[in-house]
Amino acid sequence: MDKSSGICYIVGAMSLTPNLRPYPSPDDYVIAADRGFDSLLAYGVMPDLAVGDFDSLGHRPSHPNVIQLPAEKDDTDMVFALRKGLELGYRRFILLGGVGGRLEHTLGNLQLLDWLTTHQAQGLLAGEKTIATCIRDGDSLTFPDTMSGYLSVFCNSGRAEGVTLTNLKYPLEDYTLTGSFPLGVSNEFLGAPAQVSVREGSLLLIWEDKGDFYSLVPKLWTK
Repeated sequence: MDKSSGICYIVGAMSLTPNLRPYPSPDDYVIAADRGFDSLLAYGVMPDLAVGDFDSLGHRPSHPNVIQLPAEKDDTDMVFALRKGLELGYRRFILLGGVGGRLEHTLGNLQLLDWLTTHQAQGLLAGEKTIATCIRDGDSLTFPDTMSGYLSVFCNSGRAEGVTLTNLKYPLEDYTLTGSFPLGVSNEFLGAPAQVSVREGSLLLIWEDKGDFYSLVPKLWTK
């Protein structure tokens, strides 16, 4: 199993739209976080591991590989699943079902994208017609010319220096974004390869899922 190029899928409690159903390869690993177990089974996908306190699922799942967590804990089920994936050696993560529902959980999952970058890993969070990822400290992300619609770029740290946006409707060059003002909201793709880069700091990138998520995934990995 090649974990350096494999993907660790973490599936949360929100139901999956058909276009987000994962099709894991032999090098991939699928973790169901609590009610994500039911979301996967609904599409005929058996996870490799089920974790959680199972308050949302309502019962301990019938599965040979289960880690049951206490209800009172510091880590959310999603955090524990990510820690497990990192421990197994994965550095590419797809988080499904973590957008929408309770606002605090959505915000927490967006923060986890940034947390993954501090572990030399990258996460793509998809759900509710939205995709998000983070880049940090010298990283860049290039989008193909097939992209359309809006792209929002937010400072995920106090300051993000050397931010450059190329081939977008509102370009920036060597700009400093701050976490206290949303200058980068609702930029637009122009039908040309667009690039976002940051010299120092962290950026959160959010764009609309038009049903092409998995065709984009191979083009979006920066690690």
